[in-house]
Amino acid sequence: MKRPKLKKASKRMTCHKRYKIQKKVREHHRKLRKEAKKRGCKKPRKDPGVPNSAPFKEALLREAELRKQRLEELKQQQKLDRQKEQEKKRKLETNSGVKPSNLEPVKEEFGQGKAKDKPKSGKQNPKKLYCQELKKVIEAADVVLEVLDARDPLGCRCPQVEEAIIQSGQKKLVLVLNKSDLVPKENLENWLNYLKKELPTVVFRASTNLKDKGKIIKHLKVRKRAPFKSEVCVGKDGLWKLLRGFQEVYGKAIQVGVIGFPNVGKSSIINSLKQERICNVGVSMGLTRCMQVVPLDKQITVLDSPSFIVSPLNSASALALRSPASMEVVKPVEAASAILSQADARQVVLKFTVPDFKNPLEFFTSLAQRRGLHQKGGSPNLEGAAKLMWSEWTGASLGYYCPPPTSWTPSPHFNEGIVTDMKRGLNLEELEKNNAHSIQTVRGPRLASSILFQSSGLTNGIIEEKDIPEELPKQKEKKQEDGEDYKDLDSDQEIVDEEAGEKSSDVSGAGEAWEALPEESQADESAPSYISDKMTEEEDDAYDFSIDYV
Repeated sequence: MKRPKLKKASKRMTCHKRYKIQKKVREHHRKLRKEAKKRGCKKPRKDPGVPNSAPFKEALLREAELRKQRLEELKQQQKLDRQKEQEKKRKLETNSGVKPSNLEPVKEEFGQGKAKDKPKSGKQNPKKLYCQELKKVIEAADVVLEVLDARDPLGCRCPQVEEAIIQSGQKKLVLVLNKSDLVPKENLENWLNYLKKELPTVVFRASTNLKDKGKIIKHLKVRKRAPFKSEVCVGKDGLWKLLRGFQEVYGKAIQVGVIGFPNVGKSSIINSLKQERICNVGVSMGLTRCMQVVPLDKQITVLDSPSFIVSPLNSASALALRSPASMEVVKPVEAASAILSQADARQVVLKFTVPDFKNPLEFFTSLAQRRGLHQKGGSPNLEGAAKLMWSEWTGASLGYYCPPPTSWTPSPHFNEGIVTDMKRGLNLEELEKNNAHSIQTVRGPRLASSILFQSSGLTNGIIEEKDIPEELPKQKEKKQEDGEDYKDLDSDQEIVDEEAGEKSSDVSGAGEAWEALPEESQADESAPSYISDKMTEEEDDAYDFSIDYV
């Protein structure tokens, strides 16, 4: 039996229903547009490309395509090179015949001679290398600048190093009060009057707004602004005149050694005198690891040195403030508690904006809640708060001050004859005038807004290699791991530098290719912007070097 033909349902509807559907659709679209406007989502602008009226359009598109292919080939080659280096490292690690102590010279070979300037460590303790480099600086220098943190000048002096300078011969020892903008002016004047009775003292404030050496800066039309007072170096003229006057009395070229504990600003002072960022500076302690020679002019040469090695017999607060390895020896909570015990509790509460506390743990709990430092489950991170407080205290932003001793007593390694010899040949009258001008120029905090801190006195250091204590096995393993991490970072940095060099050579090749084009094409140049959207910022800048957009 033949089935009857079924008719499809009609799509016809009443006008009322059709208009109602259209209205709902319009409302839905309006709602979506409103939500997108709140989120800030905008439609991507369509790339217009190169207009047809542009001259030499085909040549421009062809050149842009060739450049894109060269960049892709360069990336592939760099990727293959990195893979080969990683394979070599894996083979060295898996090779049972090679000991971990022998990996250092092998990695220097991969660095293409860049690590040859650094002293070969091998199995030797790095602290012993620091002592060797420090001795080199003291022996080679005619004038030694001992850099002190103006917040705790007495705690930044090392009697063992000063005694070694006195015993090494006819050398001048000058104290430099750096970071003078972090202490009140009254306290700075009191410390200057106290220290100049024993040794010549210079008030200084190193500049932090310096350009890197050899850094290419893109010239942009930016309105020039006057530098802030904190960016201007204070005391440079006084120190320069002091060294220049001694050089004229000495009669020949002199070498000036800069020494001090970690994070007092030794390298920053050299950069300020040179007016260029030559020495490596940073917030972390112990960045300078070997002697560095920086010529200021034909007659004066400055020698940068690694920091003093702090004796483990010092107090816990001295270890926390002066030793870069204290993070490995002392726990953060214990170190921060030792610092907190010597500070004025009322001023600490006002500075960190926390409620009153009865013990350090209560303070760290309040600080963690204030700064949003929490662990899993919402409990406050006490160790993180202690590290935060520790880093701010050892950094170059927190203002605190130590009162000088009420009565002046000469150091045991000094006598009247030595003090007279240290001041002979130096123009002290002009130095006093320059210090007075520096104190007026520097803009320090008020006495009420600074934290009062009780100094622990002179900090004992180690200058002889035989006095350095042997490290524990756990510390050695941790340092070896850290050393491997640093070496990996150095190798990554070298790879980045090589990539930058290859990119710069590629840019120069693009520039030569652009010069080979007809002059008319250079007059009205244009290029598709869809290619530049897929490039990185460095590639985009390099592309702008050869092609300007329409």
